[in-house]
Amino acid sequence: MSRETSDASKANGTADSCGTSIGNRERQGDGPKRPISDRLEDNVGYLETVFANSCDVVFNRGTYGSEPQRTACSVYYESLVETRKMNAIKASLQDIVPPEAGTGMAVDSEQIKSFIGRQGITDNQATLIDDLEVAVEHISSGHVVIFFHSWNTALSYSALSVESRQVQEPINEATVMGPKESTVENLQININLLRLRLRTPKFKIESITAGGMTRTAVVYGYIEGRADPEMLSEFKRRIEQVKQVEILESTYIEQLIEDSTWSPFPQHRYTERPDVAVAAMLDGKIAVLVQGTGGILLCPGLFTEFFQSSEDYYQRTVISTMIRWLRIVAFILALTLPSIYIALSTFHPELIPTVLLLAIVDSREGIPLPAFFEALVMEFFFELLREAGVRLPRPIGSAVSIVGALVIGEAAINAGIASPNMVIVVALTGIASFAIPQYSIAIALRILRFPLMACAAVMGGFGMMVCFLFILLHLCKLRSLGQPYLATLAPFRFAQLRDVIVRAPLKVLLRSTRKPIQKPVK
Repeated sequence: MSRETSDASKANGTADSCGTSIGNRERQGDGPKRPISDRLEDNVGYLETVFANSCDVVFNRGTYGSEPQRTACSVYYESLVETRKMNAIKASLQDIVPPEAGTGMAVDSEQIKSFIGRQGITDNQATLIDDLEVAVEHISSGHVVIFFHSWNTALSYSALSVESRQVQEPINEATVMGPKESTVENLQININLLRLRLRTPKFKIESITAGGMTRTAVVYGYIEGRADPEMLSEFKRRIEQVKQVEILESTYIEQLIEDSTWSPFPQHRYTERPDVAVAAMLDGKIAVLVQGTGGILLCPGLFTEFFQSSEDYYQRTVISTMIRWLRIVAFILALTLPSIYIALSTFHPELIPTVLLLAIVDSREGIPLPAFFEALVMEFFFELLREAGVRLPRPIGSAVSIVGALVIGEAAINAGIASPNMVIVVALTGIASFAIPQYSIAIALRILRFPLMACAAVMGGFGMMVCFLFILLHLCKLRSLGQPYLATLAPFRFAQLRDVIVRAPLKVLLRSTRKPIQKPVK
């Protein structure tokens, strides 16, 4: 195709991802169909109106073949397409002249289709379209759409360029042993990482496109025969909502499909490790991936799974079991330690050893605030420092959080606002919350800690028991994709306890996947 306008593209990146090729999608929305005209100027005029005031849209007019009457126009966003792919497309279309077409304007659509089908397609994914609204979607998704004179069909090539970071070591799920690969924001790369670990046709991947203006590509994968059919059917029913809304990140999907919106407990898990996602799918889970999101959403997420880490299965059984017990203790401390201190010091001092009680009384001498308000103030400042450390730039965030905690804690003690014991309690509570592998469950503890403190301040240990009872009732009632949130514990399944309280040896955990050894027939 000879060029009349500048079509230099500056974008570089990767190819369109699996399940996201716009050429294979149906047209979004329920609007009326607008057929492509066989008059080139009509089609170009409509697109110029649609893409008005967009400086990065290129209308590349030219001719093809040996006859000047054969005009064509390619339309694309130069900010979305890749230069290398554009050059390949132009090289392939430079000499499109069907031999059977003769000369002049005797070129009909069937002859061009026949030629393109035999030798005109490049190595890029391409498709034929006959709707201008679909053409607009293709152009907005990084395709090059080419219109020909006297042909009511357009040719669309995938030339999308996506800048993405390289696969590197996981940031939020770093481990000493095991794989060091992390998912990225490119959907095709993430699917590739999963496919390399699940080399079976039973690993199914289905795609869906979000609605609105984003047209975000969403895919979900599962292993046929491992995922519960009823759960999978319920998941597919819920994720259909994605077609009606705009999706920017996988957390949008989590909030659309979760059972209880107001529950502080997460009902789905996140991971940036492909090995964790594969292990979850082998266990019957559904993995959801979103274009532009670096994490994988695992559905459903059960309560006991938030205490598990990928490194549990890369270490020896005794070590993994002890670490898991340590996480359980950290969970209890992060939830109850301030409340226990308030209840004991306010209502039940007789339960504290005499020497320790005297030390606590001595440290609280001159403190103007009751234990509850003292803990509330210190917890508030600790949460403030934690958020500041997360939001500030990385080079100074850690320094601000650590130095701030030391300075404020020391200043609070010297000023007589808080006792040293309370500073230790709050610090241990924060450290315990960091020992839990899943950040989302730690956030739930941060929320539940405050009502527990209030109940302990009002009714002591009895108030804590009442609050625990309500939390337990909520957990028993909670569901994730229809599955009991406390599954394995309630309903109780003794056979599955080998991977809850303890981590049984791998030869026991993997026994269910082994095939029995057939004895030779004599």
